[in-house]
Amino acid sequence: MKSKLSSKSLAKAGLKLIPLILFLSACTSSTTPSFLKEDISKAVKDICKKEYQLDIITKLTGRTFWVYMPLENIITKSDKPEKYIERFLVEDRKNQFDENVLRISYFIKPVPETEKQQEMTLDKSVNTKIFNILQVVRRVFFSMDNRETKNNPILFCIITADVANGFELRQIFHCLDLKKLSYGFISQTEYQHRIVQDTEVSAQIIGDKEGRHLVYRDIPLEEFLADQIQGRIRMKFQKPEVGKNADIDREVLKITSLTLNTYAFKDFSVVEMTNLVTGAKTILNRAAVFAGPKE
Repeated sequence: MKSKLSSKSLAKAGLKLIPLILFLSACTSSTTPSFLKEDISKAVKDICKKEYQLDIITKLTGRTFWVYMPLENIITKSDKPEKYIERFLVEDRKNQFDENVLRISYFIKPVPETEKQQEMTLDKSVNTKIFNILQVVRRVFFSMDNRETKNNPILFCIITADVANGFELRQIFHCLDLKKLSYGFISQTEYQHRIVQDTEVSAQIIGDKEGRHLVYRDIPLEEFLADQIQGRIRMKFQKPEVGKNADIDREVLKITSLTLNTYAFKDFSVVEMTNLVTGAKTILNRAAVFAGPKE
């Protein structure tokens, strides 16, 4: 059974997917009873069904909360394709923590400026469903029993699956980022940059309304941070937030420093940055990473 959309088209559709989730507000009733950790999975599932008629699968694994939403035909052709300028060829490379070393590899190559447009986008109705799930997650998480905060979830993952075409969108959020956005402590743009977002095309997704193809696991914070750095690099250079003469190594270091500072993550000793285009390798200790590039 073949997908209706090509793998290439679906993968590229993942570049613009989350406009509606940015309108969360801080309005939460103080009379709402607290939820215990063991109750949140059922609570989110039941509220989504009762209030939004959404059939979802929920699972709490360690400190990671999973939501699986099976739908059909979630990608559509945009009526008004977004135009953007391509200045860099960017190839995704997986970052990883190796014991006490954060290894960052990047392939970013300047190319002649070309105007492009994004033809495919997430259907508006799907965006609304993701927004509704986030509203429910926010309500439940913000009213959890906080007497044992060290054991409460810190990451939640929403997987929106197109079970007709074998495509899925995976979005991983940090609970504190959602709270900071709700109370206006961070901007909507910064919140977008903090979401770890990826897409996948697989025949295993087709017809899977129960999420059986997934491996529900407790996502380590260091993996979330490594992937966020990768996503920030992609956003900065793919629909460029920098000029064509930007110092690529410097910008990658700025991204790395910002991300690790944001979460006050210190469980590493060295960052190793490898520019796969030039072959240059930079090794920095923790103090130098937190200080960032010199002005």
